[in-house]
Amino acid sequence: MTTSNYKKVFKQLEAKPAKIKKYLKHSSPKERSYGVDKHRCQRCGRAGGHISKYGIHLCRHCFRETAKELGFKKYN
Repeated sequence: MTTSNYKKVFKQLEAKPAKIKKYLKHSSPKERSYGVDKHRCQRCGRAGGHISKYGIHLCRHCFRETAKELGFKKYN
């Protein structure tokens, strides 16, 4: 279950406090200890295309935008 789907259900369960309590206990997204979703971009939060080499921890899109500021050169 994705985080966005997890939040949408609250609107349906507003009037049912017992059901929302049970839902929160059993249906919340778990904290990841490994895998793609564990590493997210520090700048935008995107999980795919993650660059963690040299401790950068940016997605490829954010890396392209900030590469010159970080001191990387583009070679042809």
